[in-house]
Amino acid sequence: MRCLGLDLGGRRTGVAMSDPAGILATPLTVLASNDESTLIAEILRLVGEHKVECIVVGLPRRLDGELGEQANKAMTFREKSISAARQGNFARLDVELWDERLSTRAAERLKVEDNRKGNRAHSPSERGMRRRRFSAKAGIDAIAAALILQGFLDSRPPE
Repeated sequence: MRCLGLDLGGRRTGVAMSDPAGILATPLTVLASNDESTLIAEILRLVGEHKVECIVVGLPRRLDGELGEQANKAMTFREKSISAARQGNFARLDVELWDERLSTRAAERLKVEDNRKGNRAHSPSERGMRRRRFSAKAGIDAIAAALILQGFLDSRPPE
């Protein structure tokens, strides 16, 4: 089962996708989060394009496990996504919430380790500082989405 993972953010949403067997998650892209209806439409476009059967939305719990304002936004986003999916011929699409505590921090650590190993696509002199900062943050969002999705995939029993 192919799944999409989402790391919702105020400005950007990281997107990851699993392989067709639903075993391995990889970062896919980053989408602008400015307009929720446009974001949902873009996600549903990806669902159709890649024949996705499941969406996993990161649920940002506090460290003590309690739900905060961001978690409420994720739950509302899930409900709106389900409604839009049913209206858009994706009635069988499953939309799940998954605890995303510390996924962004883990993604930042992975990105730092990658940079230490010399796996940089471009040096700072090859592109402006402003663009570099956005690209680094965007990469972290997509990696965080992959970590969220991988946690979900790993929790499922083997088929």
